[in-house]
Amino acid sequence: MTSGAELPEGVTVGHWTDAKGRTGCTVVLAPDGVVGGVDVRGAAPGTRETDLLRPGMLVDRVHAVLLTGGSAFGLDAAGGVMRFLEERSKGFAIGPVRVPIVPAAVIFDLLVGDPTARPGPDQGYAACVAATRDPAQGAVGAGTGATVAKGGGGGETRAGGVGVASARAGPALVAAVMVANGAGGVWDDETHEWIAPLLGWDRASNLFPAANTTIGVVVTDATLNKNEANRVATVAHDGIARAVRPAHTMYDGDTIFCLATGRVDAPRDGVEAVAALVVARAIGAGVRAAER
Repeated sequence: MTSGAELPEGVTVGHWTDAKGRTGCTVVLAPDGVVGGVDVRGAAPGTRETDLLRPGMLVDRVHAVLLTGGSAFGLDAAGGVMRFLEERSKGFAIGPVRVPIVPAAVIFDLLVGDPTARPGPDQGYAACVAATRDPAQGAVGAGTGATVAKGGGGGETRAGGVGVASARAGPALVAAVMVANGAGGVWDDETHEWIAPLLGWDRASNLFPAANTTIGVVVTDATLNKNEANRVATVAHDGIARAVRPAHTMYDGDTIFCLATGRVDAPRDGVEAVAALVVARAIGAGVRAAER
């Protein structure tokens, strides 16, 4: 199923899917370089190059973001994304050398399919080759082995997945590419109904540990500096809190990146508000699409 959502110019999204092993990876490509920021909220993250995106660090341009299954093993797929970009002479210039900047975040999906099936460099490269402006949603790419509503003993567990949503903040387009794999249930905050209910958890017992995480990328054509991109990533986590209940637990590695292409001037406050909105919508869209 394709997304039906709009992506900013210069940005594409590609998936590599292992339906048998129940894992995969998704890449958000911006090969010409865009301003990047990040906010990590969960207590069990698996990430790469997130320190580089914080204010005060040297590099402020990103060439791709990798979202991947395979837990920490899946971070190896970023090497393939780097190879794809290097072959096209894209990256941070240091003398005659260009180093592609590819931050990444992982979900834990090792207990869903084959725990030895993990995306690697070739799979990251393949996701880049498959990149399109109308990516599929549901149990594809990094969402292939995703599940949600795993608390309360797992009796309400349902498929998660990759979702895409977009909306306007004045003249600016704001889109979200999210992978829903949280411990919590998924709630539609606009229609006020459960998409994937978590009603069996009594809050007196532990959530299902070490098998969760909601990750994603907010991408906009608004003009943002690095500090502002980090701020948008922070506010975008409100979208996770709206859609995933509970969110940001000890067993989640919730991470949101923000990429800004800088083609349009728009109020940052509006971009922040719409970022939270499209994150929530994309999480719900990914779960709904995985059911089809």
